[in-house]
Amino acid sequence: MTDLSGKRVAFVVNNSGVEEPELTKPWEGLKGMGAETVLAAPETGTVQAFTNDVEKAGTYEATATVSSLKAEDFDALVIPGGTTNADSLRLDDDAVRFVKDMVAAGKPVAAICHGPWLLVEADVLGGKTLTSYPTLKTDIRNAGGTWVDEQAKTCPANGWLLVTSRNPDDLDAFTAAAGEAFAQGSAS
Repeated sequence: MTDLSGKRVAFVVNNSGVEEPELTKPWEGLKGMGAETVLAAPETGTVQAFTNDVEKAGTYEATATVSSLKAEDFDALVIPGGTTNADSLRLDDDAVRFVKDMVAAGKPVAAICHGPWLLVEADVLGGKTLTSYPTLKTDIRNAGGTWVDEQAKTCPANGWLLVTSRNPDDLDAFTAAAGEAFAQGSAS
């Protein structure tokens, strides 16, 4: 089993619209591998999760603000999906800055479903091959990435590891690939 003991992983979400299984499955999986996980949102406090972007699900506690996140404090980043989550985060300057800082530091990033929209906005996809929910493929291509239809894709190009998956059906593969990438740490 992958050992993430001593690794600190930020999960970046919006306060009002993350896809619940895309938050909870990787969260539980990475914690089970030994990682310390931190839930960050634009505001501390309640994060409302949804199922299929429409049905209210559980609530979770954001213990950090996105504006307070610093790349040097984390070993990896997870961007859960949900249309509302990703679309809101791409408008959040602090979320975009944190992604850019993590990439500049060579730290691994994992994004599922609509999560890569934040990567598009951060302009970090040039030379990367990734997957996502199919409706993002044109955005990814326009941002310089190559889109593929795979359950989970790990891309080591350009000095940082990127792990992506298409949707909640891919969560087991996504969590395993993210754990392996986070254990490796860098693309070199």
